Amino acid sequence: MDASPILFVLNQAGLDTAQDVAQRFSTARIHGLAGRVPTADTQFNETIEHLQLLFKAGHPIVGFCASGILIRALAPVLTDKRNEPPVIAVSEDGSSIVPLLGGHRGANELARLLAKALNGHAAITTAGDTKLGVALDVPPKGWRLANPQDAKPVMAELLSGASVRIEGMADWLKEARLFQEPDAALSLVATEHPAEGGPTRLVYHPLKYAVGVGCARGCAPQELIDLVESNLEAAKIARGAVACVTTIDLKADEAAVNALAAYLGVPLRVYSAEELQRETPRLKNPSNVVFAEVGCHGVCEGAALAASGPFGTLKIEKQKTDNATCAIARSPKFIDAQAIGRARGHLSVIGIGPGKDDWRTPEATRLLAEATDVVGYSLYLDIVASHITGKTHHNFPLGAEEDRVRFALEEAGKGKNVALISSGDSGIYAMGALVYELLHREEAYGGVSDAAKRVSVTNAPGISALQACSARIGAPLGHDFCTISLSDLLTPWEAIEKRLKAAAEGDFVVAFYNPVSKRRRTQLAEAREILLKHRSAATPVILGINLGRPEETLRVTTLGALSVDDVDMLTTVLVGSSTTRTVMRGDGKPFVYTPRGYAKRIDAPRSTDTVQDTPPGKTAPEDNAPQQAQDLPETRNLEDKA
Repeated sequence: MDASPILFVLNQAGLDTAQDVAQRFSTARIHGLAGRVPTADTQFNETIEHLQLLFKAGHPIVGFCASGILIRALAPVLTDKRNEPPVIAVSEDGSSIVPLLGGHRGANELARLLAKALNGHAAITTAGDTKLGVALDVPPKGWRLANPQDAKPVMAELLSGASVRIEGMADWLKEARLFQEPDAALSLVATEHPAEGGPTRLVYHPLKYAVGVGCARGCAPQELIDLVESNLEAAKIARGAVACVTTIDLKADEAAVNALAAYLGVPLRVYSAEELQRETPRLKNPSNVVFAEVGCHGVCEGAALAASGPFGTLKIEKQKTDNATCAIARSPKFIDAQAIGRARGHLSVIGIGPGKDDWRTPEATRLLAEATDVVGYSLYLDIVASHITGKTHHNFPLGAEEDRVRFALEEAGKGKNVALISSGDSGIYAMGALVYELLHREEAYGGVSDAAKRVSVTNAPGISALQACSARIGAPLGHDFCTISLSDLLTPWEAIEKRLKAAAEGDFVVAFYNPVSKRRRTQLAEAREILLKHRSAATPVILGINLGRPEETLRVTTLGALSVDDVDMLTTVLVGSSTTRTVMRGDGKPFVYTPRGYAKRIDAPRSTDTVQDTPPGKTAPEDNAPQQAQDLPETRNLEDKA
């Protein structure tokens, strides 16, 4: 996971030490408690919630505070220790550095670096490191543990003083502080071949094999998996010794190829036809037919050899079924899958919500952390700046939406992990639809390249402005509602007008996006007049301005009193239906809701039947809808504007 470390600070004493660390580690960012740490890169108000958010997103956390604070905050969200990020407690003076979580996932190493930088002591407590000099559950790079579920009992026995038998060649095992005996009940096995593991036997495989594959379009995944499995078995190659699945880039999006990589639990790496053609002299089964089809004389053999390096050799020559081919090559060295070929490429289309950290989903935050490149309107990148440090930023101006999306797709097509950032929900008046439109278009008609069309796409939902606005004021979206953009840049006004009339006649609560701009000052007024033909002037209207941001403001007015001057491009407008109510509370603040008709069921017998929507009722009483706008400090709609 590519996530920048967060220096978590609660007071001025810890800030001095954190700033010392930040100067030494350029990608680290200081997160400080609001009111106590005013100079932090990012401020937060809720300590526990913020810590949990960072942890779920995969950020390494260095807390300049008591370890108990970190323990109590993160205990409820702990799951699988094999996937948790490093968490380190540092005393405010920097004298003590204690890895709390993720010791074998970088925490111990980071603690040692911090101790050296701060002239402190790294209190490494993981038993494997302190007593055995090795972490048996996390082998060194280039090795895979075939039975990680058995590591705990074996480690427990070794820590209790049991002896062990080492089978096979692995320098890191030979160099560990282990009491070795040839007839020991416990064994550690290093082998390229299949071997049975168990509670007394840990099996380690060196990552020295590359599986090259090819297949017809639409090949059944099981056909390719069965072909590879049968050949691994025939060659007595352990599945755990496979470092990667590799193929030509034209097959990057092939379902069978991706299914095989997932089945083996290894990365998929792809090569261009030109790169595979360079392997022609080493091919055992070159084919002019394949060359005529894709531009190289061999896909599966060429891909396996390219991945195994210049000194790699074919252990299994090209084997085939009706729709699939495979070859297996062995490298004399470990294969670093991340350093060969390129990945398929991935685009995460991320809705970051209106702006608040706690209004962004954990999935969105995680995808931001995993991305290598981030693309977006500069203001959106500023909102998530603390989560994208150490990544390549690609800022685009407002109005360059198609350039922005095309660039993101093409960068992903180069094998990168790209995050395309929208405010609100990316699929609501934002970048999501344009992503899929460009993937659908032919390249000659403004679409994207073939490589870009083959990337994988994740569309992460976000909180949209209408949801944020509704939640802030009550529940005006409690019954049927619709959203209408008043921007006529991409949609003719005639079409917008038709939708307005239908929404008015249908008595929908209406959320207006893009209500006004510097050049558009008439559409909102026209929309108001259309709605007034079908509902009372006393109909509640909510204006949500800068939702989720420090400048957030909520206003409650009426349809009759609504003025264009009350609205700007950062305003979300919610217009109630004929049943929407505004209620003034004792503290002088109103709430707004649209009932679904439950009041009619109060005296009705209890039933398991589904509650039926009630038809629109009469207009709300005039005294329930304030005629003058009321400001409520608080919210920001930063949806992409058409």
